[in-house]
Amino acid sequence: MRNKIKEYRENKGISQGELAKLCNVSRQTINAIENNKYDPSLQLAFDLAMTLGTKVDNLFLDEEEENS
Repeated sequence: MRNKIKEYRENKGISQGELAKLCNVSRQTINAIENNKYDPSLQLAFDLAMTLGTKVDNLFLDEEEENS
């Protein structure tokens, strides 16, 4: 699963550290998620979407659907 968190975060002008604070996780967690090395919990996915002003469906993309 791929995500667009970095794109949404940069469009909002928020650093990884700021996003991490707003979602109560470490900056390293945000970095790992953005680099597709860690899939967030469902709660964290919703927190990220709310913080970034979008829906979970817009943040996370199923690679199989994207390629078809």
